[in-house]
Amino acid sequence: MDPRTFCAQSRLIVVAGKGGVGKTTVTAATARMAAGLGLSVLIVEVEGKTGLAAAFGAEDLEYDERELAPDIRARSLTPDVALLEYLEEHGLKRISKRLVKAGLVEVVSTAAPGIKDILILGKVKQLERAGVADLILLDAPAAGHAVSFLISPRGLRDIVRGGPLRGQSEEVMSMLTDPSRCRVMLVTLAEETPVNEVVETAYALEDRVGVDLAPVVVNGLYPVLDGLDADPSAAGADAPVLSAAAEFRRRRQELQQGQVARLAAQLPLPQLHLPSLFTVDLTSADIEVLAASMAGAIEALPARTEVA
Repeated sequence: MDPRTFCAQSRLIVVAGKGGVGKTTVTAATARMAAGLGLSVLIVEVEGKTGLAAAFGAEDLEYDERELAPDIRARSLTPDVALLEYLEEHGLKRISKRLVKAGLVEVVSTAAPGIKDILILGKVKQLERAGVADLILLDAPAAGHAVSFLISPRGLRDIVRGGPLRGQSEEVMSMLTDPSRCRVMLVTLAEETPVNEVVETAYALEDRVGVDLAPVVVNGLYPVLDGLDADPSAAGADAPVLSAAAEFRRRRQELQQGQVARLAAQLPLPQLHLPSLFTVDLTSADIEVLAASMAGAIEALPARTEVA
C-alpha cells in the first residue's frame, strides 16, 4: 500500500495503546512520515507532557498550536480550557468568565460522567471538520481509558435527552463511526500482557464504539540477527559473555515472534512492525528512522487492506 494513501484514508487517526508501549513515539513517527509525504499534520495531545514535543526538540505543548517541524504542528487539549471555549462559542462568554473567577471550571467539567472526554472530543471534531490539517493525530489516553474516552459520546447521548450537549455527542459519534473521518491505530509490544490488552481493546472498540481499526502497530521489535548459534570459542576470554549474550538475544527473538504470531491468531488485523532502537530518550533522528520503518511496513501491506 502506498503510505500516502494510508495517511489519506481518514482525516483523524486516534493512536491508542497500553501505557509504556510507545504510542506517543508511534504518533511522532506517523506525523513525520505523513509530513515527509507532503501532508500537513496536527498532533493533539490530551494527557499532557507525554514527551512528544521533546522528541522533536521542543518544549512542552500548550493549548495554542506550536510548530514542531515543517508541516507538523501540535497542541495540548484540556477539558477546562475546552469548556471555556465551548461556552464562549455558544454566546456564554459572561458565564465562562464567572466560572473562572469563582474557580468552578473543574467542578463543571466533572459534573457528569464522560463530560471531560466529550469536551476534548468535541474540540477534536471541530478541528477535523474545519480541515485545519490534512491529517490529525490524536495521542489518546492509555488503553484502559481509551475505550471509556471514545465511548463517552454514546453514554452522554443516552442520558441527555436534548440540548447542545446531546447534539455535540451525536456529532462526535458521527465522526468516530465514519471511516473516512476517523480510524483508531492501536499500539502494542510483542509481550504477553500488552498483546492481551490490545486484543481486548480492539474488540471493545469495535463492539462498543463502532470505530474503524487501522493496522495494529507492534513496537519495539528486536531485529532478527543471524549467527547466534555460532561457536564463540574463537573469541577467547570473552566467549562465555558472548555465549550468554547470544542466548539472551535468541530467546528474546523467539519470545517476540511467538507473541506476534499469537496476536495475528487472535486479532485479524494487518500488523505494522517497528524496530527497537535500544534507547529511552528518542531524538528527532530516531523519529526519522521509525518514520522510514513505518513507511516500509505500510508499503508491504496489500494495495487494498481491509480493516475491521
